Amino acid sequence: MFKAAYHLRSPKRRETSVVFASPHSACDYPAAFLARTLPDALAMRSSEDAFVDRLFATAPDHGAPLLLAGAPRAFVDLNRSADELDPALIEGARHHGHNPRIASGLGVIPRVVAGGRVIYDGKLSMQEARKRIDHYWRPYHAALTAQMDAAHKAFGNAVLIDCHSMPHEALDGTVRSGSRRPDVVLGDRFGASASREVTERIEAAFTDAGLSVARNTPFAGAYITQTYGRPPRGRHAVQIEIDRALYMDERSVTPNANFEAFAAVMADVIARLADIGRPVQMPLAAE
Repeated sequence: MFKAAYHLRSPKRRETSVVFASPHSACDYPAAFLARTLPDALAMRSSEDAFVDRLFATAPDHGAPLLLAGAPRAFVDLNRSADELDPALIEGARHHGHNPRIASGLGVIPRVVAGGRVIYDGKLSMQEARKRIDHYWRPYHAALTAQMDAAHKAFGNAVLIDCHSMPHEALDGTVRSGSRRPDVVLGDRFGASASREVTERIEAAFTDAGLSVARNTPFAGAYITQTYGRPPRGRHAVQIEIDRALYMDERSVTPNANFEAFAAVMADVIARLADIGRPVQMPLAAE
């Protein structure tokens, strides 16, 4: 149905252990898929991280790979475990205790898009769910694993920047009176998926660019950071959520007047993020 399970934009020369990946920015909705869904194409896009692929497009210019999803989040969610199947949507799926993501309709095969709007009129077969996982979920994660392994082998460590965006309203009620509203939320699972040094350097890249940053509230990281972040093994993963209002009109899902200016800010941030994984060059000893 989709042209590819993922798209990998590789640098001419790999110069850093940092890997950039965007699991939710795919925006291809074939007519055959939309014919089966209740929301229209614009409503379906409300769940995607629109334009995040463009915001991080300069990563290969700094010696880092950029991995992009080929299928949209409404079709298969790459930031969920393959076994997070929703019994309310998938025929034959079993209950595995209380899972808030599945309960809210956001399993590996989503039941709803943003705002709780139901995607399908009825259930999907287990065979179809497995087909989506086998054809799109598994290849994406195989590619991400390969990129992390290659970084670790070449540099002795690997740093995953898991790139996302968040609705502006997601922070409503989380900001203290008189405090600046965060532009970016970093999720390192409260220190479990990345070392303090890595998270601090990521935060500094954004704050030095004039952006306000919060950590782990309300987004601490999901399946990807939990799976790929193993700090004791030299593998770090941090989820980045960027306020969509900074660069897009959320109602029309179009870039706003600030898009190009914000993309330029992000280009500088990405250069700083790539520097985190560059080998340290020791100064030459004096004669």
